[in-house]
Amino acid sequence: MAGPQLVDIAKGPARMNRRLGWLLCASVLVLAGCAPAKPKMLAAPVMGYNHTSAAINSFSVNGAGGAGIGPHQGGGKQSCCGVLPAQWRPGLTAVVEWEKDPTPHVNWPEPLFSDAWRKRMEEHERHYSRHRAEVVIPHYEKSCGYQVHFLPCDQVQVNTTCFTPQHPDYPYKELFQLKEPKECPAS
Repeated sequence: MAGPQLVDIAKGPARMNRRLGWLLCASVLVLAGCAPAKPKMLAAPVMGYNHTSAAINSFSVNGAGGAGIGPHQGGGKQSCCGVLPAQWRPGLTAVVEWEKDPTPHVNWPEPLFSDAWRKRMEEHERHYSRHRAEVVIPHYEKSCGYQVHFLPCDQVQVNTTCFTPQHPDYPYKELFQLKEPKECPAS
């Protein structure tokens, strides 16, 4: 009888190893389910481009602020951070709000920050205009942040391309060719 007992003892560790193997596999599967999910929202830096002769004093995209932009300037500063869905969906929009100075190149004779200069500045600021637009965000596979384009006639466009305007594959080059009309159509 000693022979069969030895065989049973030899089977015991093999059975135990098999059970441990199954337990290990089950544990790995359970832990894989605990892995962090892909983020639903991503941080999105905000950058602006001004295609007009006015100054954009300030702007925001869905509440995330952007830097002021001089006439026909932009792309040099990013502000942190807005958020974007990790995955684009149809109907995705952004709310852009901005303040515009229609005559940014004033040159007054009064000394800078003097009482007379401040009085002129107060009058000048009365001509600032505030705008708000809800715009569609074009389809994206990958987002590198918000690029906000301020266009003539108080129009605005938002995209999320990862290319800069200098890149040959930049998809919105036509925006840099726009000419300002002498008069904007009535809204």
